[in-house]
Amino acid sequence: MSSSHPSDVAETRELAPYACHGPKSRGRLHAETQRPDEASQLASRTPFQRDRDRILHSSAFRKLKHKTQVFVYHEGDYFRTRMTHSIEVAQIARSMARALRLNDDLVEAVALAHDLGHTPFGHAGEDALQSRMAEFGGFDHNEQTVRVLTSLEQRYAGFDGLNLTWETLEGVCKHNGPFAGDAPVRPAIAAIDVEFDMRLADHPSAEAQLANLADDIAYLSHDFDDGLRADLFTINDIRDLPQVDSILAEITKTYGDLPVERLTHELIRRLISLFVGDMLAQSSTNLAEIGVTSVEDIRTAGRPIIGFSSAMADDLETIRDFLFTNMWRHYKVNRMTSKAKRVVTDLFDLFMSETNTLPTGWQSRDGVAIDDLEVVDRARLIADYIASMTDRYAMLEHQRLFEPGPILR
Repeated sequence: MSSSHPSDVAETRELAPYACHGPKSRGRLHAETQRPDEASQLASRTPFQRDRDRILHSSAFRKLKHKTQVFVYHEGDYFRTRMTHSIEVAQIARSMARALRLNDDLVEAVALAHDLGHTPFGHAGEDALQSRMAEFGGFDHNEQTVRVLTSLEQRYAGFDGLNLTWETLEGVCKHNGPFAGDAPVRPAIAAIDVEFDMRLADHPSAEAQLANLADDIAYLSHDFDDGLRADLFTINDIRDLPQVDSILAEITKTYGDLPVERLTHELIRRLISLFVGDMLAQSSTNLAEIGVTSVEDIRTAGRPIIGFSSAMADDLETIRDFLFTNMWRHYKVNRMTSKAKRVVTDLFDLFMSETNTLPTGWQSRDGVAIDDLEVVDRARLIADYIASMTDRYAMLEHQRLFEPGPILR
C-alpha cells in the first residue's frame, strides 16, 4: 500500500470527526511516481477528488450513457440511462453529505462508480450472463464493478485499473453492506481483500452507506417519472401510495390541476426532498445515540448508521413493490427483457464455441491465447467483453453475427 497524496493536502471545508478525511486515507494499492509538473496539481486536489476524476474519465463511465436503466436507449431520448442515474445518485448523495458534514468528494466518487459493472440491458443482461456463467463462477454486477476498477480499465502506464483509494474501493466492495458470517465473497472482491485488506466484515464508512441509500432515493423517485412518461401507469394509479398521496393532495391544493408533465416533476422533487429529509433526521439521531466520534466508530457500530426511519423504510418498500409489479415487470418491459436476454445468451454461446469470432483484442489475456486458457478463464474473458458492451453495441454485434449482411459494418 502506498501513500496517495502529499502530506500537506487539506480538505477545503470542515468535516465531522466521523467523516473520512483525504489526508488520512489508507492510500492506494500501487505506488505512483509523481512527475515534477504534477506537484502543484496534486496539492490542489484531495485523494477522493482524484478518484472521482479518474472515474469520470474512464471508458466504463462513458459507456453508461448507452446502458439501460429500465428502458433500452433507443426507446426514447428522455428516459434515464445508467449514466444519468449515476449522476443523479451522486447529486443527491453529495447534498446529503454536506448536510451531515461527511466527505462529499468520497460520496460522489462512490456514487459515480457504483454501476460501472452493469451489463448492457440492465438486470436483464445480468440475469442472462449469470445464467450462462453459473458453471464458471457466476456473474454479479457489483463484483464486475470491482473488476473494472482494479483490472479491466487499462489506461495507465504503471498499473491496471484506476488505482483508487482504499476508501473508495471499500464503498464499492460493500455497496450492499458488510460480508458477515458465512456470506459468500465474490472472487474479485476476495482478491482485492487479500491485497488491500478491505475489512469486509466491518460496516463501510458513513459516506459509503449514504451513497448506497442515495441510489434507492434516486431510482424510487425517478422511476415514477419514466414510468408515467412511458404510459406504464397513470397519476391515478399512484395516488394511494404512501407519501405520494399527501404530496399530490398538497400540490393540487396549492396549484389546482396541472399538466401531467408539471405535476410529475413537482411530485418527484418533493418526494426526493421528503426522502432526503427523513434520512438526514434519522441518521443524525443514530449518530447522536451511538455517540460516534470517529470513522472507526462507524465501521464497528454493528449496524448501519445512515438510514431511514422505520416508517419511511416501510413506505419505500411499498413504493418498491408497486414499481416492481407495474413497471419493472410490465409486459412491455418484459418483452424488451426477453429480447435482451436472447441477445446476451446468443453472443455468449457463440463466443464460447467459436472464439475466433471475438475481436482481436479480446482473443487473449495477459499474453495467453484464449484457446489456451482454462475454460473458466475463457468464459470470464467472454463475460468481461459482453459486460463491457453498451446496449447499442450488443445489438450491432448480434446483427453482425446472426443476420445475413455485410461483414464490415
